[in-house]
Amino acid sequence: MPDTHHAQLDWDERGQPLSRSYGDIYFSQENGLEETRYVFLANNDLATRFAALADGECLNIGETGFGTGLNFLCAWQLFEQQAPAGARLHFVSVEKYPLHHDDLQRALALWPELAPFSTELLAQYRAIHPGFQRLLLADGRVVLTLLIGDAMEQLPQLDARIDAWFLDGFNPAKNPEMWTPELFAELARLSSAGTTLGTFTSAGVVRRALNAAGFQMRRVPGLGKKWEVLKGHFIGNPQGEGKPWFARPARPAPEKHAVVIGAGLAGCATAASLAARGWRVSLLERHAAVACEASGNPQGVLYLKLSAHGTTLSRLIVAGFGHTRRLLERLQRGADWDACGVLQLAFDDKEAARQGKLAAAFPADLLHSVGREQAEALAGIGLPAGGLFYPDAGWVHPPALCRQLVQHPLIELRPYQEALSLSRQDDRWRVDGPSGTLVEAPVLVLACAAEIGRLLPDANLPLKRIRGQISRLPANALSSQLRTVVCAEGYVAPPRDGEHTLGASFDFHSDDLTPSVAEHAGNLELLREISKDLTERLHAQTLDPATLEGRAAFRCTSPDYLPIVGPLADAEAFAETYAVLAKDARQVPDASCPWLHGLYINSGHGSRGLISAPLAGELIAAWLEDEPLPLPREVAEACHPNRFMLRTLIRGAGSPT
Repeated sequence: MPDTHHAQLDWDERGQPLSRSYGDIYFSQENGLEETRYVFLANNDLATRFAALADGECLNIGETGFGTGLNFLCAWQLFEQQAPAGARLHFVSVEKYPLHHDDLQRALALWPELAPFSTELLAQYRAIHPGFQRLLLADGRVVLTLLIGDAMEQLPQLDARIDAWFLDGFNPAKNPEMWTPELFAELARLSSAGTTLGTFTSAGVVRRALNAAGFQMRRVPGLGKKWEVLKGHFIGNPQGEGKPWFARPARPAPEKHAVVIGAGLAGCATAASLAARGWRVSLLERHAAVACEASGNPQGVLYLKLSAHGTTLSRLIVAGFGHTRRLLERLQRGADWDACGVLQLAFDDKEAARQGKLAAAFPADLLHSVGREQAEALAGIGLPAGGLFYPDAGWVHPPALCRQLVQHPLIELRPYQEALSLSRQDDRWRVDGPSGTLVEAPVLVLACAAEIGRLLPDANLPLKRIRGQISRLPANALSSQLRTVVCAEGYVAPPRDGEHTLGASFDFHSDDLTPSVAEHAGNLELLREISKDLTERLHAQTLDPATLEGRAAFRCTSPDYLPIVGPLADAEAFAETYAVLAKDARQVPDASCPWLHGLYINSGHGSRGLISAPLAGELIAAWLEDEPLPLPREVAEACHPNRFMLRTLIRGAGSPT
């Protein structure tokens, strides 16, 4: 099957890449670096603007056509040279055909002086799949958000305010889709007064279309053989935000101090994302350490349950998988994680048909179909069927990821501090515990799973707990030949510390976290369905479930199986402010949302917290810092806490489902 998702390159005699699809060069064959620095950096006055950034400020650059990343790397290099230490750079770039990792490495080797930057980019350039992909560089000081796909499918979903544009699609004559009035209208939507723009083309049709979109463009001298290029700035009217209940709240007090309640994966990720942006974080945990509840299993699986129809959940999963997969590069492979791949068995005809649709909908480097023999060769054990293989996925030791996330001097982990009540006084949130006030801060993030319902009873967030139990099976020489995670109704992972993790049960009713013999027996049955061969290797058919070790924890989920991430409104005031929606849901009242100022939620990740919780931390930080969102706007709104108040209002009295 041909690869239609990546750039197809030819290389000239000087080792420079050319696009086979567009018959065009990626950069000037004479002076690529000089062209980038002149056309994009100088014509956007970036050296001066970087130097003028204040501590904590961020400059947002937008680009059409990431290509080899040369423009990004040059901008990053200049930022490091000119910007103060406390400033940040956010670079957003759309790319329909991303380069393969090996091709990118070969192209960037042409620029040795950029090696310190290209080396870090290449280390993070993994799992670059369709949709929004976020890369954290320079310890989070530089953020790269790649929009992988057609520009007119991706840009309308971007929620951002761009300060400077690089227009670097291929030659307008060879790739006219990147130079249309419709695309320029999207650039205008994302611009504000004074947003600048630079591009290598001087074509009159481009200049006139940009002017019509609200930019004031002029021709200026070019470089080398290029006589003229275009530069300009936005003089149109910035567009306002859409629905007020999904708008960005006013930024909190200047003091960058946040309290995060809950040191599971959602809380640790939120703390990490805020600390990378200069926030001091007080991380409250009622237990002795991080990851003592649902994030405490010995092995979690990067399990991608996708839809072939581009659903909101699928878009979230693909974006979250890429983000988590890049974070894992910081951990010790083998002890804390392993990209051993995940094999999802086609255990019946219905599942096989579903998997066939998925294989046709996604790139092969994310997932591809394998027959039974190939599946057995990948797994190293006998299997009942083939299935889907996710080559870049694997298992993670979640506590190790949590510990790594909170290793930042601005994060203070405060164990044995259980929050019992919340109050807001003088623009600050106060958290009280058994012996009085624990901490006060202008921003509060609740990442304590279903406990949010106890702390915020009036919000009526429909969080529900699901008990899950894993079993730990001692590995032996034969079982250790398992080389990949294998999933059917349950999962089994290759050994870590001499044990396989097997699970996991789902119990919607029990409140008892004592591991049960019945659920150990159920997990053993899941193992038999996955592989009779592995069952025999583990002697599991003769094991007494009562002798097994394991642990149980509560997952927290929502009725629509999407997480709950973002700022929260006051429920009673929300119902009053938008009461007209109960009569006409098409109305968009011109009334500001009655926010619970400074309060944010990160919860409801269910069994896919490894994939969604770290990216949710970035989403919380983007709301707070007024940054480009790391997810398509539709997906961010679908995860917004206010969605339940909105549905309740529109549907009339009833439960917020």
